[in-house]
Amino acid sequence: MRAPDFLQSTQASYDAIAEAYAAEHPDSLAGRPLERALLTAFVELARVPDRSGQPPVADVGSGPGYVTARLHEAGLPVFGVDASPRMVSLARRAHPELRFHVGSMTALDLPDETLGGIVALYSIIHVPDGHLPAAFAEFRRVLLPGAPVLLGFQSGDEDGHQRLTERYGQEIALDYYWRTPDTVTGHLTAAGLEPYARVLREPGPGEKLPRAFLLARRPGPVPREV
Repeated sequence: MRAPDFLQSTQASYDAIAEAYAAEHPDSLAGRPLERALLTAFVELARVPDRSGQPPVADVGSGPGYVTARLHEAGLPVFGVDASPRMVSLARRAHPELRFHVGSMTALDLPDETLGGIVALYSIIHVPDGHLPAAFAEFRRVLLPGAPVLLGFQSGDEDGHQRLTERYGQEIALDYYWRTPDTVTGHLTAAGLEPYARVLREPGPGEKLPRAFLLARRPGPVPREV
């Protein structure tokens, strides 16, 4: 089956800029305490009392792999998924102890109800509105009942879109979508995922737009530590 056009252009664009991007962003969470705190909250929500039965979590849009590595350091079994084969190769080189594979959030190659959580930081920003319902439906399909989702994305007073044709001196065709928290929450609830929390951060140095973060979960009881 032919991949959607947006996925092909995203893959080709990140393949072209992978080395430069990874060099600039070896660990973008290092100077972002809020993002690290939210990742800690996700870990606590994903963790189950019986560690021997801890289901894996997925870092979707894993890029160079630094979020995957932090989840691993926090004690969760984790793997990374990215649309760019070149980015996956760089992540494997940087974190040889971890598993990364090429894939798309709109068609995850996973059985139903197998994941204990999904992190997608700044990866839904490349998914057009028409494909976002399919991505969130896939999230719900592969998540276990009660499992959390953490999303991070550029936001603003209204939804918007921009296409970049050059980055790091390379010719690309990369679409960026920014959305309000309400817009993304609407897609989550339509896919059958329950909102849990939302956070909005003002733009930091070098950033033009606010950053929004949403925690959600697949409905259903799951044992938690107390």
